[in-house]
Amino acid sequence: MTGFAAAAGALSVEAVGVSMRFGDVVALDDVSVRVEAGTMHALLGENGAGKSTFVKCLMGFHRMTAGQIVVGSREVDVRDPRAAHAHGLGMVYQHFTLVPSLSGAENMVISRERVPTVIDWQAERAALARFVDTMPFTAPLDVPVQRLAAGERQKLEILKQLYLGRRFLILDEPTSVLTPGEADELLGTLRDLTRSGRLTVLMITHKLREVSAFAHVVSVLRQGRHVGTGRVADLDHGSMAAMMIGEKTVRAGTERGNAVGSVGLRVQDLRTPDRTGRKEIVIDSLSVRSGEIVGIAGISGNGQTELMEVLTGQRRPQSGGIRIDGRSYVPSRAAVHATGVRCLPEEPLRNACASRMSLAENLAFRTFDRTVDGRRRFWLDRPALRSRARDLAARFRIHAASVEHPMASLSGGNVQRAVLARELTGTIRVLIVANPCFGLDFAAVAEVRSRILTVRNSGAAVLLISEDLDEILELADRILVMSEGRIVHETARACADAAVIGRHMAGRP
Repeated sequence: MTGFAAAAGALSVEAVGVSMRFGDVVALDDVSVRVEAGTMHALLGENGAGKSTFVKCLMGFHRMTAGQIVVGSREVDVRDPRAAHAHGLGMVYQHFTLVPSLSGAENMVISRERVPTVIDWQAERAALARFVDTMPFTAPLDVPVQRLAAGERQKLEILKQLYLGRRFLILDEPTSVLTPGEADELLGTLRDLTRSGRLTVLMITHKLREVSAFAHVVSVLRQGRHVGTGRVADLDHGSMAAMMIGEKTVRAGTERGNAVGSVGLRVQDLRTPDRTGRKEIVIDSLSVRSGEIVGIAGISGNGQTELMEVLTGQRRPQSGGIRIDGRSYVPSRAAVHATGVRCLPEEPLRNACASRMSLAENLAFRTFDRTVDGRRRFWLDRPALRSRARDLAARFRIHAASVEHPMASLSGGNVQRAVLARELTGTIRVLIVANPCFGLDFAAVAEVRSRILTVRNSGAAVLLISEDLDEILELADRILVMSEGRIVHETARACADAAVIGRHMAGRP
């Protein structure tokens, strides 16, 4: 069959009394949520609140322990993703699922449940052209996906779902890889599709600004339970946050000091190949003064990872170097201790932890061979190591059954907290962090950002690399933008314009 599945209009979906157990762990406890047809419904909750488990139950990835799913006015058995698709339910994931080497048209055609052995591409492209003519937005269909910008890929993912006849679409953090302009364009288009009655959207997100700007209704999960649903027009950000964390207030932000000193961190004439070996990362000059946060914004894949690898000693540059307080610096454990440099790289379990060692041992990497007053020692004081680990776990809200459990047994958010606890404790001269709040819940994000500001106010030079522009705008004193492996834009915080920054992130000055 050539062409796409005809869609009759937006669907309502209701979960009634959904519970999900994994052994003794209750991931969802009697959750009932109704998503009305033709609405854009946001699903909020802290890390571990059950959002992903809930939508996986809707899509048939999990067989729920109890409960029913009603699509339209009929109870249905969603026993697997294929059954969900047959009922008009689809999902767009946080990370792209398109085949990079194939064109958009090829990706869409092969995604059908039934694909002919011999494909009549002339007829298929004609059918796709007719389909795209019915859509309020388009994406390049004859270009290999690997050559498309992130916003175009995300649009193509959504077009594919609509082409397949999905009338209820679940989006998992749909704007995490987009510039602010791309995000607003995409969400605005989806909102228009819901208003026209062609689509219903359930969106998992942590960005309250996007909820307020685009969603009609918001539901909140907390610790596996549904704690509230309301019209977005009736709720402010404080109310949403209180529903998520069960408190009336979140830790107040730290006041920003004004004292800026000498250059603490300098990167000069840096050259290194990117991960593909096809492009070069070029940093002619980058400096961060003491008492200053310099934020590097950019879409993933534009050289930030390679820069972080150089700064943490995981990648040797072809040329150029790093200076700390005017002195040459080559990352090593001894150099880190001598200079007061602390780092939180991306993917902390892989890049900053020994996954099979215990939480207590990982927290002690900086201090296991030092006494309280900083002198070298040649034996391991395990009781002191465990005591310190329990103290840090309490202070940084690290949830682990025991400090003796291996790091690999912790959730992603708790791994992040553990590395932050280790790196933000003690004397810090230079702090280098990448995406420090990834995977953390709302309250923990406020805590971490407050701690970063405290480090800055104590006189440290802070380099913040983040794909979250809101985080950059909140914390940074100066903002740089990386695109295609180079710093292409710089602005002071007071003069920052999110639209201008977004254009530079997308490579369109």
